[in-house]
Amino acid sequence: MKTPFNFIIEPKGSRYNNTAKVEDKDLILNSEIQNHEFVNREAIIKAVPTAFDTKIKVGDTVIVHHNVFRRWYNAKGEEKNSKAFIDENTYVVSLDQVFLYKSKDKWKAVDGFCFVKPIKQKDKLNQEVEQSCVGIVKYTDGVNSIGELVGFTPFSTYEFIIEGQKLYRVYNKFITVKYEYQGDEEEYNPSWA
Repeated sequence: MKTPFNFIIEPKGSRYNNTAKVEDKDLILNSEIQNHEFVNREAIIKAVPTAFDTKIKVGDTVIVHHNVFRRWYNAKGEEKNSKAFIDENTYVVSLDQVFLYKSKDKWKAVDGFCFVKPIKQKDKLNQEVEQSCVGIVKYTDGVNSIGELVGFTPFSTYEFIIEGQKLYRVYNKFITVKYEYQGDEEEYNPSWA
């Protein structure tokens, strides 16, 4: 199956990531289907669009929008699948629903995005654990450099957990300043990530 403008994907694992292993038992973290925080965002590419070329290839792992695999309830209380749903192992997504892809064991951001690692708050009088609107570029589309210390506009981020690390997806156009890297910046990764 192929489409002219969309990717065909399958979830990597199940549709939801709502369990955690505790010793030899599975602990259910969430039982609500509508909570986006527990929806799986990792997928495998089964087919690429035929109408245009893309750097993303069949077999690559991708990070997609949280609504792709999500189930929801309509106004009548009936459980529904997202519009991307074809069957339990097949979904169709457009390029704007793909944010990051892993090719040859290396993560790369889709054009227009970068992923930024938050850094720890240095100001002892500030109660926040991470600095606001500042981070270190972890994955890029090539516009920014990996390891670069950047500042971005407020409310321009979206949180992801990628391979156990908390990262913010930021549009390149919202990167407003590139700081000199001082060397004393410490990445922040909460224990729950």
